[in-house]
Formats: sequence, C-alpha cells, structure tokens
Amino acid sequence: MGSLPSLRVTPARAFENSDVDYAGPIMLRTTSVRGHRAYKGYICLFVCMVTKAVHIEVVSDLTSRGFLEAFKRFVARRGCCLNLHSDNGTNFVGAAKELEDLFDAEKSSMVKEISDSLASQGTTWHFIPSRAPKFGGLWESGIKSTKYHIKRVIGDSTLTYEEMATLLVQIESCLNSRPLTMLNNDPEEASPLTPSHVLIGEPLVTVPEINYTEYKMGSLKRWQYNQAMLQNFWRRWSNEYLTHLVQRYKWAHKVPEPKIGDLVLVKENDLPPTK
Repeated sequence: MGSLPSLRVTPARAFENSDVDYAGPIMLRTTSVRGHRAYKGYICLFVCMVTKAVHIEVVSDLTSRGFLEAFKRFVARRGCCLNLHSDNGTNFVGAAKELEDLFDAEKSSMVKEISDSLASQGTTWHFIPSRAPKFGGLWESGIKSTKYHIKRVIGDSTLTYEEMATLLVQIESCLNSRPLTMLNNDPEEASPLTPSHVLIGEPLVTVPEINYTEYKMGSLKRWQYNQAMLQNFWRRWSNEYLTHLVQRYKWAHKVPEPKIGDLVLVKENDLPPTK
C-alpha cells in the first residue's frame, strides 16, 4: 500500500484542504403549491481531506457562477480553503453529461474562470489525473453510498429550494455523526470519534422527529414528507455504511469467535438519525 498524500496526514484546520464532488441532477420546484414550474438542480459535496467531515450545498445550475456561489457559502461557514481537489470530468461515475463538461479541464471554458476566482481568494484548485480514480480515494465508499442513497431517497420528488436545502443539511448532520474510529474497550472511552467532534467539539444532535417511514406518503404534509425522506436516507445509508466498519479478518486470517466480555457494535433499528 502506498503512502497517503501529505495533505491527508498533516494537522490542519477542518476543510483547509478539501475535495469537491457533484451529484444529480435533482428536480426543484419554484413553489410548493400546484401549478409549479420544475427545473434541474445539483448537489455539491465538499469533503475535508483530514477529518472526512462533509459539507453539502444545493446548486441551481451548472454554471461557473453557480459553483462559485456555492463555494462562497462553503467558505463563509467553514473558513478559507487553501487546496481544493476535484475529478477531471471523465471520472464522474454515472454523472450527467453536463457534469462532465463542467469539470473537464480539456473541454470546459469555465475552468479558467473558476480557477482565477478561487486563486484570488487564496485557493488552489487541483485536478486528479484523468482516468485515474484511485487518486480520488477520499471519495471512499461511505461518500459514494451517500450520493447513491440521496438519489434513491429523493427519486422523482420535486422539492422547493428551501425544502431541499433543509433536507441536505440534515443529511450532512447524519454524515458528520458517523464514527471514524473503532470502539474502545474501556467503558469510559466508548464514544467513537466523529467529524462533528472536530467541527463543534461534540456529537451533532438533531431534533427528535416522529417516525414517518411507516406512513403512507400521500397522507403526509410537505414538512412531514421531507422528514420521511431524511429517515429513509438514514435507514438505507446506515445499513450500508456500518458494514464497512466490520473488519473481515476471517477472509484472510483465522480469528477467535466473539466471547463473553468482548466489546461489540450493536445496531438498533429504532434510533433516530445521529443517535
């Protein structure tokens, strides 16, 4: 296994060195009442290279201005980003063609405009080599599954910009509450480290909500429907993410079976997000 990039292992403020990725398109609506007009939107994910913390923004179009506005909101809340890394366009798996055009350094006319604007703010934009997805290893399976499940949960739903922004911020809270370390054998140190510990010094806690996943979607109000999508995302994503925390030594090594007194990870299905 090769050495990790120096930016990944050098102590730095959260989001000082970040990766950016896009997901979509998603459908947004101009109003929540009937007769609305639908238009395409996109999800912009920023990932801290050191802490793996996630920041999510809604982007209403695929223009350089749309991306730069999302970047300004990101910097205003997370601080200045010195190094920003992204795919080279050809590495977007399953992405829309217009996403490839946006970040393709060889074809897009927007790249220079974005690079110049970022440089004026002290940010250097780095592209990973074309057709070399291994260099984008920080977009690990947890983040990939995030994009996959966001798309599955939202589906063909059309939310307003405000509803979508609220949903994605709550999903961001879920992601920043995921464990980064294994549980400690000491009961006094049983709380695993999460990205939120680095961001705010303690785990993120969302307001408890009624479980709407068992309700018929057609009978829910819009804010209840929004919460149902959040809960569906948490259920699907956590089931997949927790499997990646299991160290499968049995595939290559002989290990003893669990015994009384061992510390184990137990998943409870009825807990709300971030719990």
